[in-house]
Amino acid sequence: MRNVKDIVSRLSSRLRSKARDLRARRINGSAIVEFAMLAPILFMFLFGIIETGVIFFAQSTLQNATDDAARQIRTGQLQGAITATQLRTLICGEMKGLIPSASCTAGLQIDMRVSNTFTAASYPPVLNANGSLNAGATTIQSSDSCQVVLFRAFYVWNIMTPLMGPLLENMPGDKYLLSAAEAFRNEPFNDPNVPTPSC
Repeated sequence: MRNVKDIVSRLSSRLRSKARDLRARRINGSAIVEFAMLAPILFMFLFGIIETGVIFFAQSTLQNATDDAARQIRTGQLQGAITATQLRTLICGEMKGLIPSASCTAGLQIDMRVSNTFTAASYPPVLNANGSLNAGATTIQSSDSCQVVLFRAFYVWNIMTPLMGPLLENMPGDKYLLSAAEAFRNEPFNDPNVPTPSC
């Protein structure tokens, strides 16, 4: 009788142990299924965060490149009939690692307005009614010593992360408009006829 009780006791403890193992495996399997359901959303937001960082880095790089190009205009290193090609070469040269050179040269839009005073200077809109960039609204005017210059650069960035366009875009069609602006008065350029030039 005692043997039967021992056998039943051992058998029931083994069954309980097997039942615990089966429950643990079932829970582990459900965790895998739950992760498989949530992983695409997790990775989409992860890539969206990365792309947001890249967009802000591109914005900062464009602003820095525009500052450097504006400094050359302000100091007279570039003066007179400045061309869009000259300005694109300067700005795209600083954005090489971020935007391919051919894409930067083709997509970068530059607007440079010249005035005699800050009160007469203004930034005209360069966006269409639907929010897209109107490249025809940009122009480049010649600048001279002591003139006020309003200088802007625009680049349309394509958002690559799927389904994140509506959260990141500021233009139609899953695009983000990078822009940089400078407003300054040109320095009095060195003129051999004027020993101490001033504005």
